Amino acid sequence: MTQQDVRVRIAPSPTGAPHVGTAYIGLFNLAFARAHGGKFVIRIEDTDRARSSQRSEDAILRSLRWIGLEWDEGPDVGGPHGPYRQSERLHIYHEHVDQLIAEGAAYRCVCTPERLDAMRQQQREAKQPVRYDGHCRDASAAEIEAAIAQGLPAVVRMKVPPDGVTVVHDAFRDPITIENSQIDDQILLKSDGYPTYHLAAVVDDHLMGISHVIRAEEWISSTPKHLMLYEAFGWTPPVMMHMPLLRNTDKSKISKRKNPVSLEYYERQGYLPEALLNFLGLMGWSMPDEREIFTLDEMTEAFTFDRLSLGGPVFDLQKLDWINGMYLRQLSPEALAERLQRQLIQPKVDRLSDPDFVQQMIPLLQERLHTLGDFHTMASYFYDTPLAYDVDQLVPKGKKSRETAKILTEVSEHFQRHEGAWADAELEDAMRSYIERTKWDNRSLFMTLRVAITGRTASPPLFATMEVLGRETCLARFEDAIAALQR
Repeated sequence: MTQQDVRVRIAPSPTGAPHVGTAYIGLFNLAFARAHGGKFVIRIEDTDRARSSQRSEDAILRSLRWIGLEWDEGPDVGGPHGPYRQSERLHIYHEHVDQLIAEGAAYRCVCTPERLDAMRQQQREAKQPVRYDGHCRDASAAEIEAAIAQGLPAVVRMKVPPDGVTVVHDAFRDPITIENSQIDDQILLKSDGYPTYHLAAVVDDHLMGISHVIRAEEWISSTPKHLMLYEAFGWTPPVMMHMPLLRNTDKSKISKRKNPVSLEYYERQGYLPEALLNFLGLMGWSMPDEREIFTLDEMTEAFTFDRLSLGGPVFDLQKLDWINGMYLRQLSPEALAERLQRQLIQPKVDRLSDPDFVQQMIPLLQERLHTLGDFHTMASYFYDTPLAYDVDQLVPKGKKSRETAKILTEVSEHFQRHEGAWADAELEDAMRSYIERTKWDNRSLFMTLRVAITGRTASPPLFATMEVLGRETCLARFEDAIAALQR
């Protein structure tokens, strides 16, 4: 096989929000393709007519692009092996199903839902494996046609050999041998005329020239059925490569019950796409020099599956926060301001439409940010007016509201008389000159000032914050704090 022969794909189902697991598998497909000069394909598996939607497809493609994945062929970019939506390939599946039936590798089944439910219940009560019992497997064509004529819905099932074994050769694992007697006569074509995953995936992978199927390990159990289909069609199967599943910190499979799994969630929260992609690249894989911060291009250049670990990689949000924070701190103030204004800043806040104002805040906050979403949590006091004060925080221990209001009034008047620049160092000098004339201890007074200016007991340096806020806002907040103390 030459490098140009490498063709890989992901095939998301548009039945919900874009899943982080799709991006994870997509990243490793893309890295493998680029490392071998091959092609990366996206195919939409929209055969679940009840749940598939165009909105979901659009969201999946948009989110995969947002995170930094680019594909060579797909429903939105076209390519030589289209269509790339399975709903547009129904005639292809029907042709291949007819071939399987004609060659005795598949059969039509007209079992009703009621019969199937009763069959499964009997199997459960008898503590037997729950699977199709082959009732229609040996029915004559005339019997099947008569049942269909009476209005019974028909599906097409794969005729699994009752004896022998199927061996799964996975590039990452030892061969897995499965008794054919343990494999169900899987439905290939549903009664609505749409294929199941098993038929569509095999037919599409072959016709689209997919050389390596890189997917999650949860599909290992389905692989024997796929190999049987390849054999029935007389096709050579692609190389099978099953990636370890993403895990929660308790080692359970990642799910929205324990961790956010939607790519849109991570975008809304203000994670940088390049940081999230970097994080996914660390899921069971590592760079040759073991560094944890790397770009997609750097990953691609160094990529080999030899460095893949099959132990379930832990989707650790604390690690993601750390990586995202590293990326945020690498941005210039101008670049960070642009990201904030493009993705998170609320248009209703007039001051945030001023890039100069935003850039003034950034040096005070950048080292503390884990996500862009932290900006509003940490910086809202820069633009929220008026602040909501907790009087207990304004009043130091051992002091009373009245005396706190009195000294805050004196501080306000002192700053009103300040004629120097409204700048960090000058403001601190002015405050030091006042402190020399008061009996309050520095710690208590500075805490009261901090709460009056920011509404919080913890914030970036006080006088640098006052510089960004400006004279009018600071003096107005002194008045508001004094009023809160006098209520």
